[in-house]
Amino acid sequence: MSLISEFKDFINRGNVMDMAVGVIIGGAFTSIVTSLTNDIINPLIKLVTGGGTEVAGLTIPVPGTENGIDFSAFISAVINFLIVAVVVFVIVKAFNQAQNLGTGLAKGLVGKVMGKDGEEVEVEMVPPTCPFCMEEIKEGATRCPHCAGELPAPAAPTPKEQ
Repeated sequence: MSLISEFKDFINRGNVMDMAVGVIIGGAFTSIVTSLTNDIINPLIKLVTGGGTEVAGLTIPVPGTENGIDFSAFISAVINFLIVAVVVFVIVKAFNQAQNLGTGLAKGLVGKVMGKDGEEVEVEMVPPTCPFCMEEIKEGATRCPHCAGELPAPAAPTPKEQ
């Protein structure tokens, strides 16, 4: 297989496209969060600390340089990171829940198995997991989306041990 065809296969994977979309949206969202911290949160910090145009006590001047040690810029960067991390967490959690609703994983799977007396019994089922990385995978998958391990048979839920 040539390098170009391998690259083409890599690019055509769904995960790569999802990641590219995520990076683009993340970059756009970061500018919104930066504006939130610079235009709303930083002025509130200045108001609370009693600073005028400079936050009192949060900048240490360094002789011989234009800029000093600016703790307010560091605090802004930490706040930016925390806001982005929380929003990404909430989006990923909501996306996973929406995806799980479609496959029945969120509400708990129920299946029928043969009981000891030969009758079908309803039991709670456990979603399939990859035997290599132990991550949850979708029913019917033949390859793990987490570790790319090839499964010996299509993934299927199993009865929950009581």
